[in-house]
Amino acid sequence: MNLRAHPRMFGIVLVLIAALMWGVSGTVAQFLFEQRSFSAEWLVVIRLLISGVVMLLITNRKKEINVFDIWRHKYDALGLIFFSIMGMLTVQYTFFAAIKHSNAATATVIQYLAPVLIVCYMAFRVRKAPSKTETFAVILALFGTFLLVTEGNVSSLAISKPALFWGIASAFSLAFYTLYPLKLLARWGSGIVVGWGMLIGGVAFSFVHPPWNFVGDWDLQSFFALIFIIIGGTIIAFFCYLESLKYITASETSLLACVEPLSAAFLSVVWLHVAFSLEEWLGTACILATIMILSLSKKQEKY
Repeated sequence: MNLRAHPRMFGIVLVLIAALMWGVSGTVAQFLFEQRSFSAEWLVVIRLLISGVVMLLITNRKKEINVFDIWRHKYDALGLIFFSIMGMLTVQYTFFAAIKHSNAATATVIQYLAPVLIVCYMAFRVRKAPSKTETFAVILALFGTFLLVTEGNVSSLAISKPALFWGIASAFSLAFYTLYPLKLLARWGSGIVVGWGMLIGGVAFSFVHPPWNFVGDWDLQSFFALIFIIIGGTIIAFFCYLESLKYITASETSLLACVEPLSAAFLSVVWLHVAFSLEEWLGTACILATIMILSLSKKQEKY
């Protein structure tokens, strides 16, 4: 079947590829941390620098786009720098730190609390209480998080305190990353904003952890794992996700992106033998249900 002849199906396939790539790349990062002793800091700085350069080169190939034009506008340039460090760099580092202190499945699921944080922020900003559907989604997400981090035992944590801290920080970072650059994206497009965001974030983080300061064990598996994270889990996933928005709605894209934590959880259990209890699976299901509820409610509001 020619997918391009069926635009909606083509869009669904694209977003599923993106979500799977993101989910698998998180698990591959866990492999590098646990079995090849890679540092999260080095992986973040290399991923940002290489992906940023490649994205800008690809974007600049379009004849109507000059990726350097954004620097001619003072306020947009300042906003881009702020986003690069507080948004792009922060969301990348907190996510990898959460993986390093727990596992890809747990880190990805906790990060998916970001839409709930966005709902709460928007309700506060417009001074309007969340709808009943949104309130139910928030409660469901909190219950899911409780099960995920305690396995139902209120007296102890099922994950370490650093894992919980970095996981929650990752969710807040993703919420900021989603909301802050909306005006920049509208003016300049995602290729320029995300490309420069990665490159600037990588350059800034180089002062904290230089890219030549490598820690870990190199072999052929390490090399291919790194290539996959940079190319498959960043560049291909990013462009597939953006391309999908041409064929399906943003709410449908958000809904289908729930494949990411599911793929991360499944691969972590099957490949890296991460133990996932019944309570943790139930917590994961609650958080994913939250995303579905919020996505469907937005779709209904739109139409």
